[in-house]
Amino acid sequence: MRYTTLGPAGPVVSAVGLGTLALSGAYGPVEPREAGRLVHRALDAGVTLLDTAGFYAGGRVESLIGRVLAGRAEEVVVCTRGGVRVGGPGDPVVFDGRPHELERSLHASLKRLRADCVDLFSLHCQDTRVPVEKSVAGLAELVRAGKIRRLGLSGGTAEQVRRAHAVHAVSAVGVEYSLWGPPPSPELLAAVRELGIAVIAARPLGRGFLTGRVRPQSWFEPGDWRRADPRFRPGHRRGGCSRLRELESAAARLDLGAGRVALSWLSAQGEHVIPVPSTRDPVHLEMNLAASSVELPAETLDRLDGLFPAARCARPSSPLL
Repeated sequence: MRYTTLGPAGPVVSAVGLGTLALSGAYGPVEPREAGRLVHRALDAGVTLLDTAGFYAGGRVESLIGRVLAGRAEEVVVCTRGGVRVGGPGDPVVFDGRPHELERSLHASLKRLRADCVDLFSLHCQDTRVPVEKSVAGLAELVRAGKIRRLGLSGGTAEQVRRAHAVHAVSAVGVEYSLWGPPPSPELLAAVRELGIAVIAARPLGRGFLTGRVRPQSWFEPGDWRRADPRFRPGHRRGGCSRLRELESAAARLDLGAGRVALSWLSAQGEHVIPVPSTRDPVHLEMNLAASSVELPAETLDRLDGLFPAARCARPSSPLL
């Protein structure tokens, strides 16, 4: 496992983290005891970054993490989020960046995590009623109160990142980032590089598509969040399969799996980019973590740039600051 820093003066964390959406049942049923074993396995393998959210399975994923980390909390940086409420696929998403609501959300997360302080608390930036400066100012008070160690943003624009960072240092920005778009904006990627902010790359395997295990004929069970994702409609999936075959071909030439190449491509975007793939399968976990040790040759990176829209706008043109 390689390691990097989370933000300008942040803690050292694993270069590949563990996302926890899959442990909520979003991609199929998962037994809580098996989910706990998977998190322990990740920690034993050197993972020191866990990414979660209070709304995952109505808070049950945070509760699971709280139980798993009993006696191991010092080994890991836990990132969670506030400012959003959602029940599941098809349910309305409610964004709420009011300071008192963020404080309520934080205290609920701390209780479930069995913690006095959360390592990184990220604000969802989509509440258009509340200026990001007001939300971040409220969270900064909670930093001073010792309830939060570092602040992050979930989503947001380059302008919002700059405005938030002017109020209180932002350590990380969480954004969907993978070869199978939608890509982050070049302006956002440039802003975080300039400010020294880490990127927590969510859905780095395109919700499984880039592993090659999701084919046009795949059928998702009721409750699977991919049923509500337009990219997984049969026509769209068929359109992406030719590029997926090219990815698999490039991976085969390196004697690697497609998923490992997709994660390694992200790592090649800079040490500040930290993919957090989510899985409920211990074999897939080991495959994901193995990407930390892969350095793709320049010709493979160039080929991937030409295959996927995200690659064309994401590759940095200047060295990491």
